Amino acid sequence: MVAACRAPPISYLSPPNPKPRIQSKSSSSTSPPISRVQFPNRRLLLLSLPLSGFLLLPVPAFGEEYDPVTAPERDASALISQRVAKGVELLEKGRELQAQGDFNGALDYFSQVIDSYKDLAFSEYARVGRALVLYEVGDREQAIAEMEDVSISLKGYPEVHAALAAALYSDKHAPLLAENQFTIATLLDPHFTDLSYVRNTKHWPPSLVSSLQHFITLS
Repeated sequence: MVAACRAPPISYLSPPNPKPRIQSKSSSSTSPPISRVQFPNRRLLLLSLPLSGFLLLPVPAFGEEYDPVTAPERDASALISQRVAKGVELLEKGRELQAQGDFNGALDYFSQVIDSYKDLAFSEYARVGRALVLYEVGDREQAIAEMEDVSISLKGYPEVHAALAAALYSDKHAPLLAENQFTIATLLDPHFTDLSYVRNTKHWPPSLVSSLQHFITLS
């Protein structure tokens, strides 16, 4: 007779006891509020920085102001300022003589500026003055060549465009080129349509004023 099967004990059927959950100390403790977090103040932060960068800075003596410009730089700047002032003085003297009708004297001063200060920007305006007075007392071909050259380097300067228009019309018989130059001049400064303006304000030589009149009247 087969023995009846005995049911396993209840302890065998039940699952093994789970491992006890170990609660870490960090999880059990709550994070401190943000307001309680301490940050180092600025004084401590500055004291912690290396001093090597600060030691490279020049420290002026007590009561002495720090000047970033060295003595040689200051001397060079003074020489440049004196040179610019001298060149501008010559340019203004040439314009003054031009206004007085001394076109030969004006030519001399304008030429001094061009020869001695060609590396400075204002020498281009001396070239304009020299071209105007050359048209009166010198070679008109040279004057027109000077006007054409300066009209490129000083493109947008209305006086040189107006003068070139007058010369191209009267001396080169090139009305279309003259019209182009005069359009540029009058768009920038409409005063150049007024003969009294070029005569009394800009002090053009009589021959150039006459050439501009011929162009305006198409005579």
